[in-house]
Order: sequence, then C-alpha cells, then structure tokens
Amino acid sequence: MATGFPASTGDVLTAPMFNELVQFTINTQSGATYTLASTDQYQVLILTSNASTKTVSIPTDATTNFGIGTAVTIINTGAGLLTINAVTPGTTTITSAGATSASPTLTQHKAATCIKTAANTWRVVGAIA
Repeated sequence: MATGFPASTGDVLTAPMFNELVQFTINTQSGATYTLASTDQYQVLILTSNASTKTVSIPTDATTNFGIGTAVTIINTGAGLLTINAVTPGTTTITSAGATSASPTLTQHKAATCIKTAANTWRVVGAIA
C-alpha cells in the first residue's frame, strides 16, 4: 500500500508520502485464484502472471466492505485468460460493456479497473475481451 493512505484526521503528509501518491504499489499474483482484499485499494496494481486460466474475485460487502468509489486496477500479464467475477454472484453485481451482469475477461497484457459504484455493485472498465 502506498504510504500516506489511509490518512486520519490530524495526520501530516510529508514530502516523501506526497510523492508516493502517484505511484502504484504492485501486488503480483501467480496463482490460479485471488480474492480482492482491503489492502488492494489505494494505488495498488494487481499483476496476474499465471500461464493458465485464472480468476480474480470480488468479495461481498459483508466480507470486505470497500468504500464506494474504490478503484482496483488489474493487469493480466500471464498467457491464460483472466476472469473477474463475484465471490457470491447473487449478492455482488459486476457489470461491464453495458448494463448486463457478467464476468468480464482479460487476455494477456490487457488491463481493467474495477470500480465500486454502490453497495455490492461494481463496474469493470478497460480492455475487456
């Protein structure tokens, strides 16, 4: 996580902290599955590097309550197709490429950003296959 996030009332932002606000912290995931965690917000870039198919899952608010407006960026660097889905599809809605709920996919070297727009509601935008 980039230093400086999250901040609390009364915190002082130092020059090194301010300069790091424009940098991503890299979270490399080489396994076949990964579920987003609270540490994946605030300037974190998730790199998936598995050569096989893989899945990045978005948890329900009951498990990890990301704030509305949270944006998580994912890049698929591995050869296998990456699917972004909900841990509990009946609770968490993911939409991309229109208003249809879906599990968007990324091919190798493609990126997408998952943006939380309401409770248990995410939009995925980017280079979706």
